[in-house]
Amino acid sequence: MGKKNYLIEGVSGTGKSSVCRELRRRGYDAIDGDRELAYQGDPETGAETGKYGHEFHIWDMEKVRRLAENRDNEATFFCGGSRNFPKFLNLFDGIFILDVDADSLNERLDRRSEDDWGNKQSERDLILRLHATKEDLPSNGTILDATRSLEEVVIEILRRTKLLK
Repeated sequence: MGKKNYLIEGVSGTGKSSVCRELRRRGYDAIDGDRELAYQGDPETGAETGKYGHEFHIWDMEKVRRLAENRDNEATFFCGGSRNFPKFLNLFDGIFILDVDADSLNERLDRRSEDDWGNKQSERDLILRLHATKEDLPSNGTILDATRSLEEVVIEILRRTKLLK
């Protein structure tokens, strides 16, 4: 993976998956945590719980560690959220937190398909609460205004990581 590793975080609907796809399109190593690292488990122990829900959405610690230790590329971007992030923040050279205002977040959630997380009212309520409290995000990240265009957000990330080519 990367000589430098970066975490792209934010509440659901802020653009983490879109940033991941755009970084890949530009030729950077980017991992979609929701699709490639996540499972339902206990945030403390990592044990599978058989329970489903936001609070059990965690990343496979060993896989994160293994990917972060590989130094084949200049940088690797880990995009997504997990409830066990405190256990692996030390693996990252930088953390970027995508943030949008509440109106933009609601508009984005309105555009989600019926099967997407955040489409149900209970999920939306949780997302909006987490957005307001920031309780589910690393406190030591660089906050980026993700209401801007995807291109502008990705360019800012690449500039801040000194990777802009």
